Amino acid sequence: MHPHPASGAAESAPSPAPRDTEAYPLEFTGSAGAYFRVWIVNLLLCCVTVGIYTPWARRRTAQYFYSNTLVAHSPLEFTGRLRSMVLGFVLVLLLLLARDIASITGQKLVVTLLLLAAAALVPWAWGSAMRFRFRATRWRGLRLQFAARWREVYRASWPLWMLVPLWWVLLLGLKWLAPEMPNAPEPNEKTTGVTPAGGAWLLLGLVLTLLCIIRIDYNCKNLLVCKARWGAEQGHWKLVYMDFVKVWLASVALFMLCVLGFWALSVVLTGQLFGVLAWLFGRADPRTDPMSLVLTMLIIYIVGALLALLLSAPARAYREARMFQLVWNHIGIGQVARFKCRLAIGRYVLLRIRNLLLVLLTLGFYRPYARVSEYRMRLESVTLYVNGGVEQVVGAMVRQQPGGLGDALADAVGLDLIG
Repeated sequence: MHPHPASGAAESAPSPAPRDTEAYPLEFTGSAGAYFRVWIVNLLLCCVTVGIYTPWARRRTAQYFYSNTLVAHSPLEFTGRLRSMVLGFVLVLLLLLARDIASITGQKLVVTLLLLAAAALVPWAWGSAMRFRFRATRWRGLRLQFAARWREVYRASWPLWMLVPLWWVLLLGLKWLAPEMPNAPEPNEKTTGVTPAGGAWLLLGLVLTLLCIIRIDYNCKNLLVCKARWGAEQGHWKLVYMDFVKVWLASVALFMLCVLGFWALSVVLTGQLFGVLAWLFGRADPRTDPMSLVLTMLIIYIVGALLALLLSAPARAYREARMFQLVWNHIGIGQVARFKCRLAIGRYVLLRIRNLLLVLLTLGFYRPYARVSEYRMRLESVTLYVNGGVEQVVGAMVRQQPGGLGDALADAVGLDLIG
């Protein structure tokens, strides 16, 4: 897949790239062992302080990944102010505390108002977070500005308001799927809680909810790229909504395939489950012994949660890798720079599955190694192409930079620099 030209004129009469276009593969110089030391200290201090150390931990993590991320042989620099991170963390804690107090004291009206206010503030919080991320990153003295107005942020968030009525559609469908039956059925009478109307409503609600989630994903990434400013240059975007729909539908299909495969396997193994548990619990039948039944249900619940995590892992990894590849192959910075991504999706999915299994086997202690390996594979699959050479472009952009506002385009479109 070749990068698209930056202008309509170039599209109608394509021409080969200038001879002075230089390619700069992105690099990661960190190691999993070094990040493990950062991670374990953060984890211990968060446990000791009951989570209060979280802003400091996020800042140390960001500084590690930024400083080891090389763009055109120069590292990124995280300049986010700790005070801002702490104030944001405290504000979130106060809002959650107010909600919990209102819920415990039975103030349903206050809880409802808080939830509505939180929903109305979601776009504002997202826009503020993106502006902070841009301001908090610097590369070779260049800064990028997220120039979206609040009107544009809220306009891009319109699918969020559609999710509320869709939840009612889903609840109505579930109610029709399992209606209350006041009279007990006769022993020979066939009963079913499934109705055609309930199934149709439920299916409609699920489809519309998925389409709204995809639209939110598309709108946010589109706004981040198109409203990014690098000096006098503007980010450009070559994707349409259906490109995202295709990726999400492929991910859903992969998830359903994993579920069906597991279901077929479970049909064979389910009959042996109670026998194994009976042997573990002193050959007591879990179906009749109360204590064995409780332990059996607990084990089934834990195993079910782990299976849900494992069954969804391939689909989630595929969506993340395919979306990363799609976005980075279709964005650029004016006529100055463009990107090319060669991420191997199959290898990334296998890496994610392996990492997940190792994280579970090590009770979470493999998580730093998994994070570094996945980050390295994504980052080093991206190549930056700069027209005119990086030195010439950087000098021009520094002179054109208005007031030093904004920061470098980094993790805003899927390059997860904070890990």
